[in-house]
Amino acid sequence: MKFVYTEKKADVPAELHAYAEKKIGKLERLFRGESTAYVTFSNKQRGIEKVEVTVRNNGLIYRASESTSDMFASVDAAVSAIERQIAKNKTRLAKRLREGAVEQELSAPTDEPEENEFDVVRTKRFSIKPMSVEEAILQMNLLEHEFFVFKKDSEDGAFSIVYKRKDGGYGLIESSEE
Repeated sequence: MKFVYTEKKADVPAELHAYAEKKIGKLERLFRGESTAYVTFSNKQRGIEKVEVTVRNNGLIYRASESTSDMFASVDAAVSAIERQIAKNKTRLAKRLREGAVEQELSAPTDEPEENEFDVVRTKRFSIKPMSVEEAILQMNLLEHEFFVFKKDSEDGAFSIVYKRKDGGYGLIESSEE
């Protein structure tokens, strides 16, 4: 497993990096192939230590963010949260980890708005794999996001968006050629 560390307003000792590698490295037994762990350490106000762990493996992303009074305890809690996510969705994840999915990159539009009309503060680029609506909802829940953009398994190559509704259900937005 490859590790990438980020420290935000925190001075983290080398022992904490080693501890995080040991704890997060135990998750590797649950994954096929090479995976990458992104670990972010940050200090919040009033002595609260926050650790965010993001693990990328085989097209899936697992994320957990935990805040406690101790960085070591935050690492333990984040690893436990990821283990719970995997255990909770074990059968769905096994179905999702099929071989041969085609990766395509979503690019941002090239049309630039007039000066000062829009203020884009962040741009993200990510690969989109074909998946079913259920798989997209699973991925959205694993990331703890409010919406998720994906390409449907169907052969028309349409892009869709699933989102969480205020009533607790899920919504689906599909593109059309009209």
